[in-house]
Amino acid sequence: DFGRSSELAFVVEPSDDIAVQEQPLILYCQVEGIQPITITWRKNGVMIVDSENAFVLANGSLYVSRFQRVRGDGSSDEGEYDCMAQNHYGLVVSRKAKIQAATMSDFHIHPQNAVVEEGGVARFQCQIHGLPEPVILWHKNSMPVNTDNERYTLLPKGVLQITGLRAEDSGIFHCVATNIANVKFSREARLTVSGSHSTVYKDPMILVGPENLTLTVHQTAVLECIATGNPRPIVSWSRLDGRPIGVEGIQVLGTGNLMISDLTVQHSGIYVCAANKPGTRVRRTAQGSLVVQAPAEFVQHPQSISRPVGTTAIFTCVAQGEPPPQITWLRNGQILETSDHIKLKNNNSTLSIYGINQADEAIYQCLAENSAGSTQASARLTVLWADGLPSPPQGVRAETVSATTIQVSWEKPLQNTKEIIGYVLHIRKAADPIEMEYQEAVSKSTFQQLVTDLEPSTSYSFYIKAYTSRGASKASEVTVVSTLGEVPAMPSLFIKVINSTTVQATWEPSIKLGQHEGFKLYYRKVHLSQYTGPVLLASNVTAYNITHLDASVVYEVKLLAYNQHGDGNSTVRFVSLRETVERTVLNPPCDCMKDEQNNKTSTTGIIIGIHIGVTCIIFCILFLMFGYRGRLLMCKNVQEQLSTPQIPRSQRSVTGLVLNGATRRDRDDRDLNGKQLDMNELERLFPASPSQEQQEKGITSAHSLSASHDETQISTLPLDEFSIIEEQPDPLPKDPHGSSPAALSPDHGPANEG
Repeated sequence: DFGRSSELAFVVEPSDDIAVQEQPLILYCQVEGIQPITITWRKNGVMIVDSENAFVLANGSLYVSRFQRVRGDGSSDEGEYDCMAQNHYGLVVSRKAKIQAATMSDFHIHPQNAVVEEGGVARFQCQIHGLPEPVILWHKNSMPVNTDNERYTLLPKGVLQITGLRAEDSGIFHCVATNIANVKFSREARLTVSGSHSTVYKDPMILVGPENLTLTVHQTAVLECIATGNPRPIVSWSRLDGRPIGVEGIQVLGTGNLMISDLTVQHSGIYVCAANKPGTRVRRTAQGSLVVQAPAEFVQHPQSISRPVGTTAIFTCVAQGEPPPQITWLRNGQILETSDHIKLKNNNSTLSIYGINQADEAIYQCLAENSAGSTQASARLTVLWADGLPSPPQGVRAETVSATTIQVSWEKPLQNTKEIIGYVLHIRKAADPIEMEYQEAVSKSTFQQLVTDLEPSTSYSFYIKAYTSRGASKASEVTVVSTLGEVPAMPSLFIKVINSTTVQATWEPSIKLGQHEGFKLYYRKVHLSQYTGPVLLASNVTAYNITHLDASVVYEVKLLAYNQHGDGNSTVRFVSLRETVERTVLNPPCDCMKDEQNNKTSTTGIIIGIHIGVTCIIFCILFLMFGYRGRLLMCKNVQEQLSTPQIPRSQRSVTGLVLNGATRRDRDDRDLNGKQLDMNELERLFPASPSQEQQEKGITSAHSLSASHDETQISTLPLDEFSIIEEQPDPLPKDPHGSSPAALSPDHGPANEG
């Protein structure tokens, strides 16, 4: 075995073949690996026992002395054969080889007599089925057709095309089909070329268009297209998806047949044949689909690995093909069955083995298969096991502590405990797959672990491994225990006062409530010890009205959720109805039914309301405009009548305007009511202040006073007598007694005169 691979693998695998009846058949199989290697064969999954008819040669190949499609006992040598090789490390299986008997049927399409005018196109066809595909040749007048003549085109599917017919093309034609099984002749057909070449115009017409084909990569496709017309049409090809056909491996046979050699998957598509009248846009089309299949092949092979006991082994096998291949895994030649610790993912392309042990040591194979073919690849799993490792931990026990906590305890292994550096506790939900397992490390002197953050009412499985620097022990026995049930959480409670005798309790349901659980509601007056309740409510209820309450006292409302494990913590709220009663006295309740009826306004009412509102806005604008004009007029009249020293026009302040405006209004009131308004009262109503802030307030007051004047007074003011001028105020003349004339005004200072 020196220089040979230690892995058990195939060097030569059996391939698909077509066998000749009553002839010997050899299926080849060659394996490499560590000897001794035993090779056996299977047909359709059944072991082949050496016999006179079939036996295994010394090199591992299978020899069939006389291949028979049907034997006397009804059995057949046709079928799927595979080769199995086994040594000390495991067993591998080869790809399946499909073996069929060579056959040939009778012709199911024979050539037909044809009469065609000179210059036209003649087409003969014959079809026959056989394995392998028969080769069809044509004879004219019992002699092979001269293929050197460019006007004669022979297509692989048994078609003969003759273009530009001449009188010498007339004759008797037949075809000959040949393969390793037989040779057969078709019936004869006569071709008659009549008359001379016609000059009458004829539209282009496609006699035969391309047919749908399904082939395998590296084969050759011939898409037929034969057209007639006068003048002779030009045949062109395109793809329906608009992609270019390309030039590599592309050839035109005869006047318009498309041949594609060395097919690839990219050649798949719908091909369109067009017959075009020269120099015009007149054309006729026909189309056919080409499907190119590719047998399965590996993009990534699985790799042999070595892993310690208790760890995880992962094999990856990625294959491609058209159609996409199906992947199957074998373990020592047998279909691999998944379990808690053997999982297949990613469309079977990833094999994961969790917590491996010595029983998992084997050869694992990946089989990729589709309708175009199959292939296989293998890899070996070696489980590392060191001598002197600890035995499994003993006496594993698990006890439930609470709804979220379990305590696990164990005893040290019985053997090889000196090198232990720690323990690993393996934890997972009993219902979860093994890949959801997680671990917690524990020191070597600790023999118990409190596992927290678990889910209530859930079963968990636990096992322990002891670790040394050289590896881990085997797993201990698995123990399963469930956490306790948990009462629901506190619900969120809100209290809303409906009226003087009713409150509404609303809440959000607890997410931990079960199907047959609910709520309990209690309430009481705070000075009493006895609760009213419980009021039992279903789990889907989220509100409850408490009625017939006393508005003069404070109430305590308590809500809790319950389930089969008991009552949860309660949420308490306090509520008083006294404020509601007081508001009701100050603001008597409305007649809701009446208001509701009043609110049901018609469309006509809405329109009328809009018109009224717009009218009011217009009147307000006009009122403000004329009020401003009236204020200016009153300022002029009042200045003339006041007995106080006059202030020059340029020194009149805005505040003065306010004063004069008020004086005019007060004089009018005096005339009407018989009351006197002296200057002291004016000063009391409008106190003088030198601050700029009060001056600004005086301006605001002037606007508001002027806006309220009598409409008749405003209408008498001619608009063209006034203008708006901003003047710089002159220094006011001082009073001989030391006071300023501005003292008569509530405010003094510069003013803008209108």
